Order: sequence, then C-alpha cells, then structure tokens
Amino acid sequence: MLNYLRGKPIAVLGMSGVGKTGIASMLRHEAGWFHYSVDYRIGTRYMGEAIVDNFKREAAKSPLLRELLLSDSIYISPNITFDNLDPLSTYLGKPGDPAKGGIPFQEYLRRQHEHRAAEIAALHDTPLFVEKARDIYGYEHFICDTGGSICEVVDPDNPDDPVLNMLSETCLLVYIAGDDDHADALKKRFDKNPKPMYYNEGFLKSVWTDYLAECGLDENKVDPDAFIRWAFARLIEWRGPRYEAIAKNWGVTISAKNIEAVQTPEEFLTLVENSVKG
Repeated sequence: MLNYLRGKPIAVLGMSGVGKTGIASMLRHEAGWFHYSVDYRIGTRYMGEAIVDNFKREAAKSPLLRELLLSDSIYISPNITFDNLDPLSTYLGKPGDPAKGGIPFQEYLRRQHEHRAAEIAALHDTPLFVEKARDIYGYEHFICDTGGSICEVVDPDNPDDPVLNMLSETCLLVYIAGDDDHADALKKRFDKNPKPMYYNEGFLKSVWTDYLAECGLDENKVDPDAFIRWAFARLIEWRGPRYEAIAKNWGVTISAKNIEAVQTPEEFLTLVENSVKG
C-alpha cells in the first residue's frame, strides 16, 4: 500500500460508465477493501419502501395478484445489488405518454425530489460506514462508490457545501474524467438502453420545456424514451463542468483512459498517488 493512501478512504466520482464501480469492485475482491455503494444505499435504505409500493401498485392491477396481496399470500421485494439497480431506475420512471410507459411530469418531479433527499442522506452516511467497516468488520481500507448524479445535489463552488465538506473530510475525492470519445460512447450506449435517472431540477425543467417547444407536443404525447435520449445528450455537457469544479476545489482528477488501463489495485492507487502529488 502506498504511504499516502495507507488507511485513507477514497470516494470515486464521475459519469456513469467511467469505471467507478469497476474500480470499487476490484478493490473489494482483490485487495480486501470495504465497498460502500451510494446507489445501493439509496435503493435499499431510503427508497426501498417506495419501490416496493410501486411494484405492489402495478401488481394490484391484476385481480389475481391483488387478491394474493390482500391475503398476504405473496411477497414482493426488489433484488437490488451493486451491479443491478434496475428497481431504483424503474421507480424513477420517465415522463410522457402513459401508453408508452410514461408518467405525468409532476409525478416524475415528485420521485426526483425523493431521490435527491435519498442521495444526500446516503452520502451523509459515508462516515458512519467508514466506522462500521473498521469497528464491526475489521476493514482497513474503504472506497465510496458515489452515484453519477452526485454533482446534481452539491454546489462545488460553495466552500460551505455540507455534502462536499463532509465527504472531503472523510475521503479523498477522486474524479474519473471522461473525454469526448467517452462522451460519444456514453450517448451510444444510452441510445440503445435509455434508463431513467436523476437530474438537477433546474436543468430538468429547462430541457423539458425546450423539448415540448421544439417538438410541439403536449406533455401526455411525449415519447418517454425519445425525451430522455434528447435530455441525456445535454446532460453530459451540463455535468462536465460541475464535476471539474468538484475536482478542482475538493479533490483530484484521473483520466478515464488511464482507468481503463488499470489491471491491479496497486496500479489504481499509483494513479491516485500521482494525482495527489500533482
């Protein structure tokens, strides 16, 4: 273990797909680190009940399943794992035409508000889990795998931001920065599988208004997948500067291309050490 990082918790940040979870999983499996997933914590601790209730609401539309639910004959539970967060994203949903799986925009906003509160709470749980990892399980090393939307719930230019103050006091913040090629790959991947996600409310309202105006559509006629594909392309440009500000003011930066070349925990930690040294 490199001297600077001996026992120092790390929090990895960056857009979905830059390698945060892959690095955290490698450290967990190959170097015995405790892996704290913020998204997993959101889905299990803070939004688990809402997710289950939504499943029950859908199941109750079937007369057979409704009767089984009322008689406590069936049990519904999401199978959320570090690598499968589909129950959480499914609950967030997509705004638009209900015939195409969309939900009303105001209900979409309500669920977004739930996610924001849950994400902030899960991030604030990081110091708790650092202590749990050491005191209960005996882990010497800890990595916080933040969600791709952390930059939406903080103000990186505010030196008094409560989340970033807490997280930077607890961990070394490591931003994994993608380049234009990475952004293009993310867009292509998202086009193939447009998944619901969390957005900054100001950004979301802006792109929703722009999309309705550009397409000349009423809310209930919007194709949900078409909208979130359109919004995601703009989201990458929106989030980039926010992540860069977090790294500049609160942490360090590592290139996603360098992360792609990492084969061992020591190689990753060497990248971090070099970034700290500047």
